[in-house]
Amino acid sequence: MRRVGQTLLVNAALLLALNACHPKQEDKPPPRADDPVPVPQQSSILTAPIEGDAAIIRRAVENAVPHTLWSIDEPDTHCIPPQQVKLFGKRIKVTPPIHCAIHGTVTRGPIRLRGDGQDIIADMPIRAEISARDVHGRLKGETATGAAMAHARIRLTLTPQWALTGKVALSYDWTTPPGIDFLGQRIRFTDKADEKLQPVIRQLERDLPRELAQVHVRPKVEQLWRQGFATLELNERNPAVWMRVTPQKLLYGGYALRNGKLRLNLGLEAITETFVGPRPADPTPTPLPPPASTRVDGRFAMAIPVTADYAQLEPVILRALTKRAAQPFDLPAIGPVLARFEKVEAYGTGEGRIAVGLTLAARPASGRMDETHGRIWITARPVNAPNSAQVRFTDLTVTGATDGVAGDMLVALGNSPGVSQLIAAALTQNFTKDVEELQGKIRRAIAEKRLGDLLIQSRIDAMSTGRIRAYGAGLHLPVEAQGTARIRYQPTRTRQ
Repeated sequence: MRRVGQTLLVNAALLLALNACHPKQEDKPPPRADDPVPVPQQSSILTAPIEGDAAIIRRAVENAVPHTLWSIDEPDTHCIPPQQVKLFGKRIKVTPPIHCAIHGTVTRGPIRLRGDGQDIIADMPIRAEISARDVHGRLKGETATGAAMAHARIRLTLTPQWALTGKVALSYDWTTPPGIDFLGQRIRFTDKADEKLQPVIRQLERDLPRELAQVHVRPKVEQLWRQGFATLELNERNPAVWMRVTPQKLLYGGYALRNGKLRLNLGLEAITETFVGPRPADPTPTPLPPPASTRVDGRFAMAIPVTADYAQLEPVILRALTKRAAQPFDLPAIGPVLARFEKVEAYGTGEGRIAVGLTLAARPASGRMDETHGRIWITARPVNAPNSAQVRFTDLTVTGATDGVAGDMLVALGNSPGVSQLIAAALTQNFTKDVEELQGKIRRAIAEKRLGDLLIQSRIDAMSTGRIRAYGAGLHLPVEAQGTARIRYQPTRTRQ
């Protein structure tokens, strides 16, 4: 590129030396592009936990499990089997069996909930108080007490219709088995525990779905889904920026019991689109889909559209060139040249290139030539390194209208590194400032945003800058933000 520029300058100097002249060239601006800046789309997952009072589960267990688990009323049972001894190598009966009447109750105490991974465990202390009286009067109303701990292990599931249900497994262990000692034998009263506890499990599984319906999962999920279709204002003006959220799936990542709350870990997978300018049309809600089971990580991504309208860039470039023109431009083979820039016109010209038209006047600083007026066009491809707003130009081409040999000096001026570098520097300054300002505004805007009864809280952890490109609608520098986002169900009537 530098070699091409130097060749043009040498040719211009030779033409000046020969004092040749040629007709004024026709001014043919580069063609204008009309391609729009693409609307960036990102896929995000916003965590959306739904909480319910875990006391509902405790009440379900309490309603299913009566305080008196079972009663014992057996008026004639074998308390002690016949006693045998060996005589001449054979067992013979020496005592008859002892019959006794057994009466008592097995009760449970208050139920306590705890979490264990994906299980909710209801711990139930059990107490047995049993008395036995020998029918023949030898066992006189002995009373035995015992203690056990029963554990109802509940595994919740979410149906395709967003209803909570669960499976129950009941286990127990006697910490103090009820029993009494009589005639050197231990009479135990735990034999019928399994038989008596099985109906408790069946009752609990029947009642649990009805009780869990009080968590009201589906109405909350429907509201979350419906209000998730929204358009958020990220920046009010200069420029106006909007983000449109279109939910795609509702994810279910399990549940946890914490601080007395049953928390369902949900996630809203959505497409986020970012717009600059007028408010876009709101997305159209779709019917609530069934839950999709997956991990919910709260990954959030959004595009920050840093797009410069060419009309906004023109005065920026003109100011930079005017400031530079206070000093002569040193052109090889011509020498110092004084220039005056009068107007700048910029637009996209297709294939990612920008066209910059400069209306200017120039003359050699030596004063040996009158001031030359004209317009030149610089077309180039703006480029930048990844994660940088530093702009430079490649594929530079300079054309222009000239009014004779002296007009070639304007083309040579446009080819000089100083002019192209000034334009690139002006764009760099503009984009760096815009990126920093817009990032700060959007960080503040999305930190906390309300959507009806939903409160969106987001945090941007990192930002990355893409490749700059010239479109017909503007010069666009894509910036992507990554972070985490959380939706919390908070009805407006309960806000503090």
